[in-house]
Amino acid sequence: MAIQLSAMCREASFPSLRNSGSAVECKCSSRRIEEKQARAAEFCPLYSSLRSIRVSSSSATIPALRSMAASNGSVSVDDTAPPVRIGREIRNTKETKVDVSIGLDGTGNCDCDTGIPFLDHMLDQIASHGLFDLSIKAVGDTHIDDHHTNEDVALAFGTALARAIGNRSGIHRYGDFSVPLDEALVHVVVDLCGRPCLRYTATIPTQRVGLYDTQLVEHFFQSLCNTSGMTLHIRQLDGTNSHHIIEAMFKAFARALRQACEPDPRRIGKVPSSKGVLSRM
Repeated sequence: MAIQLSAMCREASFPSLRNSGSAVECKCSSRRIEEKQARAAEFCPLYSSLRSIRVSSSSATIPALRSMAASNGSVSVDDTAPPVRIGREIRNTKETKVDVSIGLDGTGNCDCDTGIPFLDHMLDQIASHGLFDLSIKAVGDTHIDDHHTNEDVALAFGTALARAIGNRSGIHRYGDFSVPLDEALVHVVVDLCGRPCLRYTATIPTQRVGLYDTQLVEHFFQSLCNTSGMTLHIRQLDGTNSHHIIEAMFKAFARALRQACEPDPRRIGKVPSSKGVLSRM
């Protein structure tokens, strides 16, 4: 069966059409689809024998496309799918090196290694409960303490998130969620308004959870707000176990952020503000 190029491939996700071994990579415009189909057999001997695989543009990535082609799969891109919403930030300082990527329309995949095990556990909660695809790699001066790495991971996370959201058009903007975890209960409200603000009301009874300094929880969220342009309210309503309280925070944050980021079908292409713009101030 022939490869079907049924829609416009986005330039950011698909390099030019060429034969690169067994990998098929494509770049086309909707006006020249037929021409590309006719020429495909010329460029790629596998063209007429590969089976057709339909891939939504919201999940298509270069590695995925190469893998499909290498396994005798071909690609059909659906232009009815929403744009890919992915953000990345690389932050290098004398203290840390951090690389963060986030996909807002993911399935909850998490690949995080910050050198701080408890923080990795909390980042996994964000990915899993927010259904974000999250990759974070960090190396820092944790031989001193976890402060710089914790902060820079959050700063890079916020920047990557802001890039993935873009101009914030077509989203719900607000998220509101409460999560219980045994005796702990935490309420989180998110506003992707472009104005960084954190109100954090919590009493964590111990100074550490494992080796993690519990003071760093508030600092993580403050740093994330600063670079993402987010207003965030976190309120602990109940709880006596430090681990439960913190984990409930991250889970509630994930669900509230998911609500705020999700597309609003009644506001397609429009910024959710009476001002017509949501800028980072």
